[in-house]
Amino acid sequence: MSDQASIPDFCVVPGSTVHQVLDGRQREIIDLVEGAYRLHGEGRTINPPSYFLRFPDRPSARIIALPASVGGSRPVDGIKWISSFPTNLDRGIPRASAVLILNDPVTGYPYACLESSIISAVRTAASAAVAARALGTDRPAPRRVGYLGTGLIARYVHSYLSTLDQNPQEIAVHDTSAEYARAFADHLNRQPESAPVRVLDSAEDLVRSCDVIVCATTAATPHLLEPAWFAHHPLVLHVSLRDLGTDVILDSCNVVDDIGHVLKANTSVHLAEQHTGARDFLDGTLYDVLTGAVKAPADRTVVFSPFGLGVLDLTVGEHVHAHAREKGWLTPVDGFFHDLDRHSTPLPERRQR
Repeated sequence: MSDQASIPDFCVVPGSTVHQVLDGRQREIIDLVEGAYRLHGEGRTINPPSYFLRFPDRPSARIIALPASVGGSRPVDGIKWISSFPTNLDRGIPRASAVLILNDPVTGYPYACLESSIISAVRTAASAAVAARALGTDRPAPRRVGYLGTGLIARYVHSYLSTLDQNPQEIAVHDTSAEYARAFADHLNRQPESAPVRVLDSAEDLVRSCDVIVCATTAATPHLLEPAWFAHHPLVLHVSLRDLGTDVILDSCNVVDDIGHVLKANTSVHLAEQHTGARDFLDGTLYDVLTGAVKAPADRTVVFSPFGLGVLDLTVGEHVHAHAREKGWLTPVDGFFHDLDRHSTPLPERRQR
């Protein structure tokens, strides 16, 4: 048997610990996620295609596997397993749930299972903030920021965009559910130094009146179809990926996180590729913008469409685990790895009755 001391402890990290590590550290996480984008652009990550588990009897539901590997100074391998069941909203519980498994890159042994709905929301929000910071460099500070879709992701994105010191004069919100829109507006109004919040009656009103638009809906097909709504050339953080019609995409400067990943699953840019038979409407990746290879124009609508990379989840998850370990917040699961001798059967353990 090889040296068993090299086998890492295995810990389960609950959402309460994940929240405790990440809460209030938005600036730190934005920089961390930008660093992950740079590693990815430099070819120092592995990010295979996401795998979708779908259900014929539950067509709106899916579970997605995102395997990945991150190099650099803090290497980690692993996988995120995230479900999206929109009907959960009718049950009064969040749509998405997730776990993240971290594997030791030396032995391959998993060493942590983290609650990951928070990590997934945080990396999505930090990704949007990285894009807003990089793509907004040559644009005036936004006067009005609009949130189209007012669920958990919108809440996290607002938390991260608020750290960019852009200080909009007003925030606009719209949702197909007036109840959700009012609840989100109430949440924003309770935040310290929040700009005034307006609930708008239509998506068109929001799009036409906002300089930065956050698309955070659960739309399965495009519903923002008119390029004329975008005549003022806003920055669109297209987090939910399926809101924009093909004509809007083709009329915009399009930046994505990874070209090979985002052109699938009938995202808006994938539909545009199917329509045109080409992908030359894509202007580049966020890494290209960060390195100066692509410059976002001020006189066109700019759309950032992030499919979501597993390397971002692993980067944030590794950060959470390392911080929790330093603080003494981890509790190893004793005996998780049990049958470790190739030629000897483990002795049965006596259990107390």
